Amino acid sequence: MMKANDLPKTLLEAIRYFSDIDTCIGFLADMRWKDGVAVCPRCEATETSFLSTRKIWKCKGCKKQFSVKMGTIFEDSPIGLDKWLTAMWLIVNAKNGISSWELHRAIGVTQKSTWFMLHRIRIALENGSLDKFSGIIEADETYIGGDAKNMHEKKRKIRVKSNGSTEHKSAVLGMIQRGGKVRAQVVKSRDAKTIRDFVTCGAESGAEVMTDQWRGYHNLHDQYTHQVINHSIEYVNGHIHTNGIENFWSLLKRTIKGTYVAVDPAHLQKYVEEQIFRYNQKDGNDQDRFLEALNSITGKRLTYSELIGYETPA
Repeated sequence: MMKANDLPKTLLEAIRYFSDIDTCIGFLADMRWKDGVAVCPRCEATETSFLSTRKIWKCKGCKKQFSVKMGTIFEDSPIGLDKWLTAMWLIVNAKNGISSWELHRAIGVTQKSTWFMLHRIRIALENGSLDKFSGIIEADETYIGGDAKNMHEKKRKIRVKSNGSTEHKSAVLGMIQRGGKVRAQVVKSRDAKTIRDFVTCGAESGAEVMTDQWRGYHNLHDQYTHQVINHSIEYVNGHIHTNGIENFWSLLKRTIKGTYVAVDPAHLQKYVEEQIFRYNQKDGNDQDRFLEALNSITGKRLTYSELIGYETPA
């Protein structure tokens, strides 16, 4: 059983710690099976035996063999756990994210493989909390996407309309509990119904909701104490402002524009979830963020065909 004091606290310590495959397997087994008993991911039997020569377990119930990767985001990956765990440490602790090219150079696998690895890790970073925000909440929306003038002509013809609208960009709704956590969602529209559904899903009735003057927020007053800041005049009026959520938007856009450069709309929510994870875990240290991410690796699977098997929205 691993001890907290023995775990790495810095990137250098993490690289050294996870350089041994037996250490990686033991570490991940301890994370998955807290009581020290390996559970078969197929039949959930607890009577298993470890085959030390092959570094896998055999279930006495279904008679099948399984590795510590099975049933996690690492399943069926030929890449070693030393590289996987280092990659996870890097992405959760890089303030502005880490590109697939940078990770490719850092851990020595192909750029195509690291792009897939990063998307699989982002699945583990998804916020599955159903807890609703309370108290003072700031809500806002933003657009993510490149300028039409910088797009390839073929893409520009498909996605950009001649009326100068922002439909070639992706709308993202977000809210933050002041002094607390943030949540955000990519949406097709920022109309009143979409905004109301987003807010009511994430905020307790009766909370004080701060927004700007966008008309999509006007129907919140019957369920919330709705406070409005007029950005054409001021950005702060007493305690009424949306500076917290706007700060999150700046971090998100800095990550996308500065590190990832171009993000396909089909994958944007994953990048948003990545930034949400780092923001919501900002009070912890590098080790805390790493362990928090590892707590969510089981029961999630993303195959390469699922990742690329989509139609780019028109």
